[in-house]
Amino acid sequence: MAQFDVYLNPNAETNHNIPYLVDVQADLLDVLATRIVIPLHTMTSMPKPARHLNPILEISGEKLVLSTSELAGIPTSILGKPIDSLKAYREDMITALDFVFTGI
Repeated sequence: MAQFDVYLNPNAETNHNIPYLVDVQADLLDVLATRIVIPLHTMTSMPKPARHLNPILEISGEKLVLSTSELAGIPTSILGKPIDSLKAYREDMITALDFVFTGI
């Protein structure tokens, strides 16, 4: 598991609007049984993203909204295998995390 890896959302109740989860936990902490993830919403399920809090990212040509305020710790055992990486959006995600924690 690596920081900024993307996983399919395993929750059948939410995966229509939130198809993916992105791992934002530092690789240094990969020995933990949990990972901190942020949901990636479809554009239709989150039509008015906040500028600094909810950057728009792209996976396989699909635009998605990073819902930073919904970050959560989940067991690594339910994530499965990564399907993509969003390392190219590192700066956008770190900026969103800084904003949610510090307001800056």
